[in-house]
Amino acid sequence: MIESQLTLPALEIEKIRSNEGVQIASFEWRTVSASGSFKSDQQILLKNRYFEGVYGYEVLTRFTLSDGRFIWVDRGWVKAGKDALTAPVISTAPEGKVSIVGRVRLDRSLPVGAFFALPSSGAGMISKLNAQTGFASEGFYLDLISGSDISLTPSAPAQLPELSDGPHLAYSLQWVFFAGLFIYGRILIRRGQILTRKEL
Repeated sequence: MIESQLTLPALEIEKIRSNEGVQIASFEWRTVSASGSFKSDQQILLKNRYFEGVYGYEVLTRFTLSDGRFIWVDRGWVKAGKDALTAPVISTAPEGKVSIVGRVRLDRSLPVGAFFALPSSGAGMISKLNAQTGFASEGFYLDLISGSDISLTPSAPAQLPELSDGPHLAYSLQWVFFAGLFIYGRILIRRGQILTRKEL
């Protein structure tokens, strides 16, 4: 499903609305284009995110769409500060109207209780927020891919999930082997019981 969605052409975000009975799930991972402006004073850091083995945060910035709706945009990963009291260095979103391209992600993709709001000055943590109810916004967010301003292209963009079959074949063979050992063990036990009876 993810692979097929990624190959579809970009869609205008105006065609996706949370309050009109649209099945948002059918648009997840779809590439969309949007225009509007960032609200850099309304940002969330999503903790427990790693990039190439380094601990950090995903930066979500509130975005005002041209039609007046609000949406969260994941502007990519940033490295954590040197300690818990040091805020990470976050690039400032450009002011004014911009155009962006991103991937649709569902709100359920964001773990509840994993958010910390930081002031735009980066002076420190001011409150813990839930991204779904902290501000009025659409019921989905975007992973930023690029924008009309070169500074919008994330140096460490949100990662796609690993698209593979995983270790399922190896697990299957392992359980077949265990089942074979179990059956062989039962045969040996029964054989031993039969031989014991004959001796009696």
